[in-house]
Amino acid sequence: MKSSSRSTGLIAALISCVSFGTSGAFVKPLLEAGWSPAAAVTARALTAGAVLLPFVLVALRGRWASLWRARWRVLGMGLIGVAFTQAAYFAAIRRIPVSTALLIEYLAPLLLVGFAWATTRRAPRATVLLGSVLAVGGLVLVIGPGALQAVDPVGLALAFSAAIGCALYFVIAARPADDLPPVALAGAGLLLAGMVLALVGAAGLLPFTVVLGDVPLFGSPLPWWVPLLVVAVIGTAVAYATGITASAVLGSRLASFIGLLEVVSASLFAWLLLGEKLTPLQFAGGALILGGIAAVRSERPAVPDRSAIEAPPAREPLPAPLS
Repeated sequence: MKSSSRSTGLIAALISCVSFGTSGAFVKPLLEAGWSPAAAVTARALTAGAVLLPFVLVALRGRWASLWRARWRVLGMGLIGVAFTQAAYFAAIRRIPVSTALLIEYLAPLLLVGFAWATTRRAPRATVLLGSVLAVGGLVLVIGPGALQAVDPVGLALAFSAAIGCALYFVIAARPADDLPPVALAGAGLLLAGMVLALVGAAGLLPFTVVLGDVPLFGSPLPWWVPLLVVAVIGTAVAYATGITASAVLGSRLASFIGLLEVVSASLFAWLLLGEKLTPLQFAGGALILGGIAAVRSERPAVPDRSAIEAPPAREPLPAPLS
């Protein structure tokens, strides 16, 4: 891989992490005002998809066939990478602490390493194993050692389902593009996810409550659509578009490890915008995650820098098996 392409992928991955990290600070006021998590993520996905739609139309002009060729990627991104993962995560936090659910969901990079190990029967290199240990240790410190506790088994199963969905998101994003621009995959996937989640809410499978009124944001009452627009544009549209771009360049494994920085970014934004305290352990955890990413990035495999889980280029990729 050319160094310029790798640098572009790293920059896109960092932008994605920072963008995703803003979500919590702006979604929290909506939840505190009475929005249900399912309603908040549905509005977030639909709004973000609408924001990206003009860019999707411009990017696909004259290349509409690429959308059909990549239909399984679009379905996978919408149904699994966004809708399934979000629904499983929000169902999990109804039963177990948020910190525990986050810790389990962000085991996704280890799932990719383990799956590649099992399917190729080749043990990961020492740098990858070291990076995995450092990253998970740092994740525990950032989220809080208290997240490691025995809790509701159904909640744990739901959180692990979210981890599988998160891992599949990186795999789907890193698959051959079939000439489909990353912004088109992001926009189409978000619109599809939003419609599916809306149907799930309408069917009563998840609590679906919307409160249209002013919400407290940084000490001042503002219309409900202000935080929603921020999280939809920055924390969703920009985050997914850049995240998919990064995965396509870096491969699913490295992109997933860099994705752990989202937890660090979210903690920083909660500190800056919501006044939540950061502890020395959290700073140490962030340093460990960076060390883990550096270890994984330093690997120089004999094959192109793609996770072993990824399929070779194909005109008609199969749907990802099962956000």
